[in-house]
Amino acid sequence: MLPIVAIVGRTNVGKSALFNRLVGEQTAVVEDVHGITRDRIYAEAELDTRRVMLVDTGGLAGAEHDELITQVKQQAVMALQEADVLILMVDGQEGLTSLDYEVVDVVRATGTPCVLVANKMEKLSADSGDFLSLGMGPPIDISAIHGRGLMEMVEAVEDVLPAPEEEG
Repeated sequence: MLPIVAIVGRTNVGKSALFNRLVGEQTAVVEDVHGITRDRIYAEAELDTRRVMLVDTGGLAGAEHDELITQVKQQAVMALQEADVLILMVDGQEGLTSLDYEVVDVVRATGTPCVLVANKMEKLSADSGDFLSLGMGPPIDISAIHGRGLMEMVEAVEDVLPAPEEEG
């Protein structure tokens, strides 16, 4: 059975763009509109040295009074619960928001190994240092659209994946 890697974060940080980049095809819909991804989307992906089951999720934070947002969050939480590793994505252009703290609280509660990535870091001068206050360590700066920083992220994910099962 392949290890499960879930991409999580608040809405519109680029989770689906990263999912598509790692899968190698346009599987998840990518729009510059909040709330496009509503269900979990699964696909196999070849990282550097490991094959994984990758999961794209909807936003993990938002208004509790909105039924659709609540359902999207429930789907994302299901992905968190089944994952072996989480890629926690934040928006490096927009910076830190209160919703990022909400997501971190949910992620921490799982106890699942997590790799923090700051997406939309196309400009080499961009600074993702604000995200240190999340207490998740320094983020890996990436650009899901342009492919920048993905090898460093993949290596970090592979470092915390469970050992491959012995074939027998």
